[in-house]
Amino acid sequence: MRTPPLFHLYVAVTVLLAPFAAWSEIRKLRKQGISALRAHEKMGHASEPRIGSGDLIWFHAASVGESLSVLALITKMGEMLPRAHFLITSGTPTSAKLVAERMPPRTVHQFAPLDARGPLTRFLRHWRPAAAIFVESELWPRMLRMTRERGATMALVNARLSAKSRAAWASKPAFAAYVLDVFDLILTQNDEMAQAMVDMHAPVERVARGTNLKSLSSPLPQDPIVLAQIRTAIKARPVWVAASTHEGEETIVLDAHRTLLKSMPDLLLILVPRHPARSAEISKLIAKSGLSYTIRSQETLPRENNSVYLADTLGELGSWYTLTETVFLGGSLLPIGGHNPYEVVQSNAAVLSGPHVTNFAETYSQMTETGAVEIVSDTASLAAATDRLMKDEAHRASCLTAARAFVQGKSDELGSIAERLIHILKLKDESR
Repeated sequence: MRTPPLFHLYVAVTVLLAPFAAWSEIRKLRKQGISALRAHEKMGHASEPRIGSGDLIWFHAASVGESLSVLALITKMGEMLPRAHFLITSGTPTSAKLVAERMPPRTVHQFAPLDARGPLTRFLRHWRPAAAIFVESELWPRMLRMTRERGATMALVNARLSAKSRAAWASKPAFAAYVLDVFDLILTQNDEMAQAMVDMHAPVERVARGTNLKSLSSPLPQDPIVLAQIRTAIKARPVWVAASTHEGEETIVLDAHRTLLKSMPDLLLILVPRHPARSAEISKLIAKSGLSYTIRSQETLPRENNSVYLADTLGELGSWYTLTETVFLGGSLLPIGGHNPYEVVQSNAAVLSGPHVTNFAETYSQMTETGAVEIVSDTASLAAATDRLMKDEAHRASCLTAARAFVQGKSDELGSIAERLIHILKLKDESR
């Protein structure tokens, strides 16, 4: 395929901007506590050796959600390809930390190289990927073309672009076609996005509907020490969790909790905001509501007279989910888009959610139909649904049974996606 003039212009611009981008990115990582050795991964300098004689499969994601979404897929592909090794790249310190805590076997993490010739040349020369799998919307033109030119087979999975991004790509048809032509397979989250990729001039025969990988994610990690401490502190008290809440939702949750306390005076709410930096703001809301509370980041445990435990930390959701069978998942009472219900049901809990779940529309649709999720809209419906889940054993058992069936179905789906990628990307099990 002929190189379009716009790609040449993009290359020229990256040559000019690369030194400034390198300085900025490395400085940013250093400010966030990343060592100089690791920060220079942005320049393509590997901090880990390439291990193993088998294929190396490179997964590239943007940030936390995208990075975590592929861990289950890496695990499954690792089971099918026991001699393969995996590399996952992302751009943020938080994604690096959380990936490190949940790393699948034979996998290493690096910060993604800048989209410039020098960093990419060093990166590709060291890692020599047999296949490269890009996640969601991480479409760096030079990275894609240089990876393809070095012989890697390539796929785009969980493809999802905003309407603004789709319009921008579609307005540059030759450039878009040249960049998207690198992919042997493009798996989208739904039919609408599949059509959007075709409209963006992706090769139509290589575009297919996949699934939202975030709905196939690995179980969240649990800390047995933390669980033992919390269970000792709360004893036999009933618990419900409100997770990944956003500004404007905590007031609704706290009002619902005050209603629930009328019939369950020893009920404990574990409130887990999506952004722990909002802790001080949420503390004021809890105090204003007249509820007694303690704060996780202050290394305190719930006391007998506390009705709210503000869990303002990262990476502990798996432990909180284990303490209950009733979870309200935030980002959904307001038009934010919702968060991952699959993580909740994997912890053997039933899900309550608001109606605004566009980020996981297909997942919520399936789960609602089977009874694994109940949709609420305000304080009254949230309180009523929580009350029923906690008091009606038959109803709760039905919801949990539906949740377990959903998890099993998704596990089967994950295997099918892994097999498809292995086939299309011409990977093989060299142990056979």
